Amino acid sequence: MTPRSLPLWLALVFAVLCGGLVAVQSRINGELGSRLGDGFTAAAISFGSGLVILTVGLAIAPAGRRGLARVRDALRTHRIRWWYVCGGAAGSFLVLSQGLAAAALGVALFTVAVVAGQTISGLVLDRVGIGPGGRRPLTAARLVGAVLALGAVTWAVSAQFGGSAPVWLMILPFIAGLGTGWQQAVNGQVRQVAESALSATFINFAVGTTVLLVLMLGHWAMVGLPKQVPTEPWLYVGGAIGCVFIGVTALLVRQTGVLLLGLATVAGQLVAALLLDLLLPTAGHVLAFSTVGGTLLAIVAVAIASIRWGWRRTPA
Repeated sequence: MTPRSLPLWLALVFAVLCGGLVAVQSRINGELGSRLGDGFTAAAISFGSGLVILTVGLAIAPAGRRGLARVRDALRTHRIRWWYVCGGAAGSFLVLSQGLAAAALGVALFTVAVVAGQTISGLVLDRVGIGPGGRRPLTAARLVGAVLALGAVTWAVSAQFGGSAPVWLMILPFIAGLGTGWQQAVNGQVRQVAESALSATFINFAVGTTVLLVLMLGHWAMVGLPKQVPTEPWLYVGGAIGCVFIGVTALLVRQTGVLLLGLATVAGQLVAALLLDLLLPTAGHVLAFSTVGGTLLAIVAVAIASIRWGWRRTPA
């Protein structure tokens, strides 16, 4: 079954599951960064390990190598612009904004700002037709779903609000959220040209790893190398999870569009985070009713935004 023939409801289920993987990855990478005392190094390790896995995949799968050749030819003939292959840079900017703003803003405000940017980005990119699925109209259902999703995330993390960080600092995670939507759109375009999710995912990780290695080396120059390196194997599976997420979302975005994909992955993140808090709670964290309510509202938002009232996609 191809992504185009996949029923929308099933594509959204896969997108929610992908969002759950992001929550697991965030917990793993957060723990790795805490053990290392260096979030930049943890992010570079995550991206770099994913790139190693994908390089092995390319060595095994000829279809992936043919996909890279198709992307190279498309760039040479200007069928796609060079910035279509720079989606991985958006992931790097998200990591950078985490390092610069998350601690000062707190996780709650940071999350709301990212989701706000991602939601607006999804609406605009779908309307313009940047994603591989073409233009999608700005319907009432999509607007209501987007507003509900933002409200759901705000409600889910409201128990964590507090602090006196300046509001302008939310600009960084907001821009990172805009970049997340753009990343999903251009990765979908690259996958379509390459005819291979493996090729598109490899390009994403190659660009992201390059950016993060530069940031990591700069960070080392300022503060020095990490003092200790943890040995638990599970702390290093974040890259593998990222490979699955990028690859599957690059396949799904043609069917769902950028907005619905973003809303579904956000809902999946909230559901998985809720389950992690229940099954593997962190020290000092108490599960609040607002987290449960916000998670349920996020699922409702995805359902509303997916309603189609007789519209059809048109080519970009």
